[in-house]
Amino acid sequence: MLSYAAMRRVTASPAFKRALSTSRPALNAAQASIPRTKLFINGEFIDSKTDKWIELRNPATQDIVTLVPEPTPEELKLAADTAAEAFKTWRKTSVLHRQRKMLDLQLLIRNNMDRIAHSITLEQGKTLADARGDVLRGLQVVEAACAIPHMIMGDSLEVATDMDTYTIREPLGVVAGITPFNFPAMIPLWMFPLANVIGNTCVIKPSEKDPGATMILAELAQQAGIPPGVLNVVHGSKDTVNFICDNEHIKAISFVGSDQAGQYIHERGSRNGKRVQANLGAKNHGIIMPDANKNHTLNQLTGAAFGAAGQRCMALSTVVFVGKSKEWLPELVERAKKLKVSSGFEADADLGPLISPEALKRVERLIESGVKEGAELILDGRGIKVAKYEKGNFVGPTILANVKTNMECYREEIFGPVLVCLHAETLDEAIEIINNNPYGNGTAIFTQSGATARKFSNEVDAGQVGINVPIPVPLPMFSFTGSRGSIRGDVNFYGKSGVSFYTSTKTVTALWRHEDADTTVASVNMPTMK
Repeated sequence: MLSYAAMRRVTASPAFKRALSTSRPALNAAQASIPRTKLFINGEFIDSKTDKWIELRNPATQDIVTLVPEPTPEELKLAADTAAEAFKTWRKTSVLHRQRKMLDLQLLIRNNMDRIAHSITLEQGKTLADARGDVLRGLQVVEAACAIPHMIMGDSLEVATDMDTYTIREPLGVVAGITPFNFPAMIPLWMFPLANVIGNTCVIKPSEKDPGATMILAELAQQAGIPPGVLNVVHGSKDTVNFICDNEHIKAISFVGSDQAGQYIHERGSRNGKRVQANLGAKNHGIIMPDANKNHTLNQLTGAAFGAAGQRCMALSTVVFVGKSKEWLPELVERAKKLKVSSGFEADADLGPLISPEALKRVERLIESGVKEGAELILDGRGIKVAKYEKGNFVGPTILANVKTNMECYREEIFGPVLVCLHAETLDEAIEIINNNPYGNGTAIFTQSGATARKFSNEVDAGQVGINVPIPVPLPMFSFTGSRGSIRGDVNFYGKSGVSFYTSTKTVTALWRHEDADTTVASVNMPTMK
């Protein structure tokens, strides 16, 4: 683990402050006309008493949408204390009772999908179609959580005459979630529904850049009958994160976000005895074999590289053309040029803006660094002006060719609509490029050879592998299985891994001797629950 001095150096670094802070400084909000985002504590939406507020701006227009509070220490403590108190009774409810609440919640989410998507597009910028996909992929986790009676079944074995050993999965207590800006609905839905249906209570901190979707989900949870205190939502940046890492009630932390923040949260939370799972950065490679279906491959590459303006932890941001497949680059450029960049509310938009002006500057700097280091800029999306949205944080699809692994544009996760292109002569060389990269979230290969696909899936060192599938995020009957530098902690998100993360196992050994039975009277009535 990091020493205290090392942790101080990390928290003082500009990258860490960028990862855990707002894109603009907190301000004293005197403007009564601007809506203010509330806290959700003990089943109520409450106004924060803070004097520190964060501007949230529409990334396509720069209009202020809302002011997000930096909660006071007392408000944060109230959220954790409330969750701890609610756990005492929530954990005692039956699994069928909690399952019923999740069934009601998933229906409410489905019925409010457009409303949630609208909030995402307003605050985060992605297209409405993409925002609906954001909600749907989260909803699928809620639907899978409705199978919780099966998912938490333990084991049982008669180990000796009249002696049984069995296991029980028990909830941990209060758990926390810290979510990123790029999936405002999906990532919170990875966390609190599964945690709650198991019997835990939650404190969720959505990104201060787009908390609206989480606030709607809290409202729907309230409508579904989730009791007060079982789900709590707080806001803020570094101080809130530190509170979550340090609070004595919180037993586990689930985080998705940047490297700097995730490493810090894992270190600080683990140091305080908490269970922590942290999904960090990525550099996902797509391998293009010469025998691949060209039309399918180029369509998939275009969508996976530039969709959501490249702001996906599973974006296919790096492509390795093997052999003669590099000759497809001009056609890839032509397809990328046809993508429409605009506000996510425009019906014909293919990709929207970046989340903030700071993100825009960073993406443009990394593009320029590639040019300076010798990459060939064959499609430049910088400086794009979008009609009606001249103030938006827009970058058009950008392609850098002849990229080398020592270049900054290759080493860094750009998190924008930028595709970096490398070349390898053989599949072995391409696999070596991927395995030498520190990240391990996902990868994909495009080929029509089953033997090639099998060799790739066996030898590549990445947690999630797509074969002719560019973004191989598993459905929730499986688990999200990022690996290597893309994760801290040893238990992954949702599915069986998620159940393991939010539970502890108790093993009971019981002896009930048959000779001690004192009755032989049979009951002929149908067994019922009492």
